[in-house]
Amino acid sequence: MVSADQATDGYAAVFFMEGGRVARQMRATEFGAFLDGYVGLSDLAETDVRAVLVDLSPSLHVRSLVFFRIWFDEEGRADSSWNVPIESLALKGAKGPDMGAGPIRLVCKSQCPEPRFADDLWDPDMTPGSNHFQAIRKAVESNSLKFQKIEPEPEEDIPVLNASESEQKQEESAVSIDRARLAQLIREHRLRIKTLQSVHRDSLSEIQREHRLELQSLRSEFADLEQKHERLRLTNEQLKKRLSERNEQYLAMQEEMGSGEEAKQRDDSNTEAELVLLREQLERRQRELELRDEKIVALEQELHELKEREPPEDSILGELQKQTVFLVAYHPGVGHITLPYSDIETYFNNPVAYAAERCDMNEPAYREWLEHYENPVCGHKGEDGKVCGEPIMRISQPAEFRAGVDDRCEKHQS
Repeated sequence: MVSADQATDGYAAVFFMEGGRVARQMRATEFGAFLDGYVGLSDLAETDVRAVLVDLSPSLHVRSLVFFRIWFDEEGRADSSWNVPIESLALKGAKGPDMGAGPIRLVCKSQCPEPRFADDLWDPDMTPGSNHFQAIRKAVESNSLKFQKIEPEPEEDIPVLNASESEQKQEESAVSIDRARLAQLIREHRLRIKTLQSVHRDSLSEIQREHRLELQSLRSEFADLEQKHERLRLTNEQLKKRLSERNEQYLAMQEEMGSGEEAKQRDDSNTEAELVLLREQLERRQRELELRDEKIVALEQELHELKEREPPEDSILGELQKQTVFLVAYHPGVGHITLPYSDIETYFNNPVAYAAERCDMNEPAYREWLEHYENPVCGHKGEDGKVCGEPIMRISQPAEFRAGVDDRCEKHQS
């Protein structure tokens, strides 16, 4: 946390970043008041803010930067459980870019001296046009917080007695400056690579999460259609059975009508009325049956189209199918696997079985090797049921693993 008392040999400020610019500035003491809950910021209610602790020298040169995140609740007050020691982290930061007075001490998500706080940090953007370091440097130069700038005392010029020694020292100084500049460029490139890798991991994780949600939605939709199809099938069978019973009744009535001509003449009008009624009922049932059949055909066609349909162009599955984005999975014994679009659903249904197939093994055998690989100890069980647990040599290739042999110590192999 930021303490109220700042070091006497410099200044500290907190910048709130928004995109590639500094949206708000405050002194570290003022930020401490927000952490203590004395005041709130209503415009930051329910917002995850990206902030930077800026440690300045008396001459207003940046000495260290800590890129941290903090949540403001619905009342605009800082999260009371937030407790990141940003000041102590600033003293432990690794070398970062040169912002006017030599390499700064830098602390961010991909360059954190204490890994347990990495999730509370974030990585700066170093791309041209949205470089956070340039934005911070401009804000420091504008000095809107009105820090009093103290210029360092100039060094006294010491006369040089030997011209050759002076030239040699100048040459050595130029070489050391070039080396320092080259080392600084290397550090900046390494930092940019780390931040890009971190952004790539975050975006890949988000894509995988959205893909899982989309797959779950499609599975749910597919299950609903199957249930609807099953209900219509049962209804259709019931209608066919009732129609068959009606046909049998109609045939039985025809036989009764043919057996007695006299009864037919006496009840001719009643029979004709019943026949008309039965025919109407038959036609109505046949029409219902035809409508049911049409609905079943339409649902089957819709089910087929849903299974075979291409994903939308702008969807995540569409991008994966066009292979503009690849899904990469890692499994021991296989390494990194680039998943083709056609294998994505198979992989998420059973990742271990998919990895076992890539190793030309069945799933139980691969799981036995995986258990040995993750915990290489003797698995022999004694008469008392206890496992030996003696450390043994790990077999790194699944195909070379022999169950009952390679997962036993020398004592229990015999």
